[in-house]
Parts: sequence; structure tokens; C-alpha cells
Amino acid sequence: MMLKPYASQPFETRGRLFDEKLSTFRSPFQRDRDRIIHSSAFRRLKHKTQVFVEHEGDYYRTRLTHSIEVAQVARTIAGALGLNEGLAEAIALAHDLGHSPFGHTGEDALEVLMAPYGGFDHNAQALRIVTKLEKHYADFDGLNLTWESLEGIAKHNGPVTGPDADPKKHPPGGELPYALAEVNASFDLELHTFASAEAQVAAIADDVAYNHHDLHDGLRAGLFTADDLMELPLTDRAYEEVDALYPNLEASRRDHEALRRVFGYMVEDVITIATNRLDSAKPETAQDIRDMDRTIIRFSKPFFQNLKAIKSFLFKRMYRAPQVVKERARVTEMINSLFPMYMEKPELLPQEWVTEIEAAHSETELARIVLDYVAGMTDRFAIQQYDHFFG
Repeated sequence: MMLKPYASQPFETRGRLFDEKLSTFRSPFQRDRDRIIHSSAFRRLKHKTQVFVEHEGDYYRTRLTHSIEVAQVARTIAGALGLNEGLAEAIALAHDLGHSPFGHTGEDALEVLMAPYGGFDHNAQALRIVTKLEKHYADFDGLNLTWESLEGIAKHNGPVTGPDADPKKHPPGGELPYALAEVNASFDLELHTFASAEAQVAAIADDVAYNHHDLHDGLRAGLFTADDLMELPLTDRAYEEVDALYPNLEASRRDHEALRRVFGYMVEDVITIATNRLDSAKPETAQDIRDMDRTIIRFSKPFFQNLKAIKSFLFKRMYRAPQVVKERARVTEMINSLFPMYMEKPELLPQEWVTEIEAAHSETELARIVLDYVAGMTDRFAIQQYDHFFG
């Protein structure tokens, strides 16, 4: 497929931290994608929480299935817009590598615990994983991804510094997460600009995927019903279309048919609006996309307002449902117990971490090693460790 001029061109990549020969059969971005898929961190996503803790049911999404769904959406949107599918897919597959066990609950706990030591941010932790913590290759630590993939991981949600950064996420004058600062010092990611169009596609594909599958998982968990969804924008239209085409359809098929339509509405809106904006802006290079004063891959304003209503519904009925809140408290206690225990007794870490511990010259360096270990745990392993040490 011919790429648009504003797509990220493989032959124009800014390269890798460590020079490598080009692959005979794969572009640099396809190679990045494959390294991410074969990484240990990617496999661990199989047992990390999306919303429901991994052991609560076999059918709920995990971070792994979520990442695969995000990659599928990103490929579709990128292909429709003439963008580089390999790069969009690589960023989509990597975007959650830095998540701790127990989803955002675990992340919230680690943010508090790491506040004295430079904080915790899952995007920055993903960069630390792909540049340092994956230790499989003979010539380098990490995966040695291209600049474009690293940039996408760092900035897919927008600039991190400068006037266009989100002040809620990145307060003016605030310090960069240390993991991000370390990578940026070695390989300037131009944190003040927007990311490539492919990275923006990965970001909005994340929104599409979780808005779709959280509705699906919430129905399966019995946190709300199809009747509730028929009171919401977008989902109401979807159910009406299904009922008109398939009267008396059994409940599970009816839900699936309705929610796949919602999925389609989101993707079609993004492609339509992005096409119009790209035609209007007329960017001539990938850098033109980065230098804009706003994201170009986004939902239309009316559609975004409808999604806000759905997100508000999910927040009340799913993310803050009594059983979810109860589980959040339980797993927060686990993180709040394990982290200080390893800080006090780092010798309890596995043997392969001993060299790292011995090289630590300060409490901050030790805390960051402990964070790497705890944040890398799966839900299952964190629960096992907690039960082992605390009963």
C-alpha cells in the first residue's frame, strides 16, 4: 500500500540507540512490532488486570487481550488513512507494557509509594522496559526500538513538556518521570511536540477498544443491563438497529451485535474526521503532523460528547461498582505490603536481581529497582507473593 506523504516512512527512520543492519524482509517498524510481541513484558500482560482482576473470570479482558484489540483498531484506522500500519501497531502493542499488577489500582498505589523517589508513570515505565529491563539480546539491553516507536510510547497521549502539554498530567515546571528523563537524555524524543499520526492513531484506538470492551465486560459481570444501555447515546441507536433487523434475538447475541455496532460507529467517526482534517491541513511530512498545535486524529465534537456520557456511566456503574471497589482495596493492601517489605529486605528479591541491588548507592536507586520488580509482577504472582509472606 502506498503511504501518504505525512505517514512515517520506514526509510526515513531516525534510527536506533544502537546501530543494526536492516532486516531483509521487514521494515524497521515491523521489526519493532515483532520484538515487542516476543518480549517477556508483553507475555506478562496475559495475567495483568484491565478492570477485573485476572482470576475473577476467564472471559474478561486482560491487558494482553486489550493490547491486541487496540492493535487491531490501530491497523484498521492507519490503513484507511494511508499511514504506516507497522508503526501504529507497534505503539499500540507497547502502550501498556509499563502497567503494574492490578491495573490502575496498582498504579495509583505505586505512585504514592514512589513519590519520594521520582514517582511512577506507566508510560515512562514502558520506556524503561523497552530500553533497559528486557535483557535478552547480546548487543544491548532493552529491545533497541526505533526513535519513532519510543516517541510514540512516550507521547501518544500528547506532548509531555511545553505549552501544548496537558497541565493536569504534566504541570508546568514539574519534573519529568525519571524513567522518561533517562531515555530522553540519551535519545531526544522532542517531548514538547505532538507525536506522529501513527502514535495518535494508537492513542485513539485505545479509547475505542476500552469503551467497547468495558461495556461488554460490564454486561457479562452483571453490573448493568442492556436496558440500561438503551438509555445512553450511541448504544441506544445500536440496540434499536439490532432489534429492527433481528427481533427476538437471544440476549447474548443481541448484546454482541449492538456493541459491535458501537465499535463501528467509533472507528468510522475517527476515520471520517481525520480524513477531513488531513485534507484541510495538507501536511506534507510526518514532521508537519508533530508541529501542529493540536492532535489531528480525534473524534468529532458531537461524538466525543456522546462518549463522555458513556464514560460517566461506566465510571459510576463499573469502575466504582461496590465489588470492584472492594477488590481495589484488597489489592492496594497487597502492593502497600509488598513494596516496603522488599525495601526493608531487598535480599528477598530473586537471585538475578542481586547484581542490581548491590549496585544501588542510595535509597532512591534501591526503590527504583524494587519498583521494577513489583511493577513487573502479574496479578497472579503478586497475590502468590502476598500470601507467601503475609498469609
